[in-house]
Amino acid sequence: MNDYVMPDPVVQVTGAQELARDLVVVPDRRVPLVPNIGLIGGTHSVLVVETGIGPENAETVLEFAAEFAGGRKMYLTTTHFHPEHAFGAQVFAGEATFLINRAQAEDLRAKGPGYLGMFRGLDEVIARRLEGVRLVTPDLVYDDEYDLDLGGRVVRLRATGRAHSKGDQIVTVPDSGVMFTGDLVEAGQFAIFPWFPPHDTDVSGTRWLAVMERLAAQSPQVVVPGHGDVGGPQLLADVRDYLRLLRDETWTRRDSAMSEETIAEEVKALMIARHPEWEGRDWIEKGVGCLCSEHAS
Repeated sequence: MNDYVMPDPVVQVTGAQELARDLVVVPDRRVPLVPNIGLIGGTHSVLVVETGIGPENAETVLEFAAEFAGGRKMYLTTTHFHPEHAFGAQVFAGEATFLINRAQAEDLRAKGPGYLGMFRGLDEVIARRLEGVRLVTPDLVYDDEYDLDLGGRVVRLRATGRAHSKGDQIVTVPDSGVMFTGDLVEAGQFAIFPWFPPHDTDVSGTRWLAVMERLAAQSPQVVVPGHGDVGGPQLLADVRDYLRLLRDETWTRRDSAMSEETIAEEVKALMIARHPEWEGRDWIEKGVGCLCSEHAS
């Protein structure tokens, strides 16, 4: 019998951490379905990164952001369309300009309703958090890259192409060496593969690895993962190395015509032995399934 009780995914702004001048992170506190949330300020504008899951959390974030902004213009962006990152955007309507990349906007439009239903079915506490959610259309959409001038500080928004999702976005603050990665990077957790065939197969292990190789080469000073503790460039290297090993071990076994079930069992055991302290072990099998589908057989 499973006695696990899902903790309430509530955003708490009281633990906000200052990473640099006029740049704070509201940490996830290692609570499932709570993202790390960023606020980045310039002389005339502030950018909020992520909303939290549902309107009530977003209201908390907006109130905190308005106080942080102190009358400055506000923008909102999200690293990808998944519910804990973006399903509070409606609360910012009229208060902030919602800015995302085109692929993410399409994800939100086409797949948002399905994810809303799926997440509502996960647990009663999550369903309550998602009450009253309305999926909104962004105010500004860019194709591949957008430089947002906040006043004396430019924030770079870059679409990565298909990886964890089709619409992943990296947010970097060059003057402070800070990078927000969304769920391309998790700290202390196996990479989240939303591999749900036939309903959602947009995640790509091979493209994700290529993205991580590019990001690791940039060597930012501070990395804010989608979930988990803020860290340094080693977080990028850890995910890159994990994805590379996951691909190699999966494909080596696939080459020998081993069944996918056996591959998943063996690779999962290997990865847990390599990272016994990491959470999210169930995502290993999803990653194996995704990479099996990308194997050139």
